[in-house]
Amino acid sequence: MSTAPPSVTGTGLLDALAGAAHRVERRIEAALGPDGPGLDRWRVLDLLADGEGRPMSGIAAAVRVPAPTLTKIVDRLIDQGLVYRRVDETDRRRVLVLLADRGRELHARLAPAVREVETALLRDLGPASAELRGHLDRLAR
Repeated sequence: MSTAPPSVTGTGLLDALAGAAHRVERRIEAALGPDGPGLDRWRVLDLLADGEGRPMSGIAAAVRVPAPTLTKIVDRLIDQGLVYRRVDETDRRRVLVLLADRGRELHARLAPAVREVETALLRDLGPASAELRGHLDRLAR
């Protein structure tokens, strides 16, 4: 009798999650378009779209990229005029990253297409989508 955990596809959990993430990422990149910001930069723009400035450490944790990678992402977004850095008024030792007007405009233009991809993927999952989302959120924590 096998002691291996059951698998629907014959692959492990890691492979199933990586495959699903890859599919979602490709669909969102397609929605962002060939001249769009790219997935990593989009995730930063989307995070900052709430108007709250965030320190680099908070952004890195939220978008799950290493600090050196995030520095490159943010530097590129700054070069494109999409975000800017500002000293935190409540703690002068911290520097916050904020969405610039141009970044807000880009986000407003692209967000509906990204949300449509997410909605379509969840619709494809049917009634189980809410339950799956809950499980994935718990697993990510």
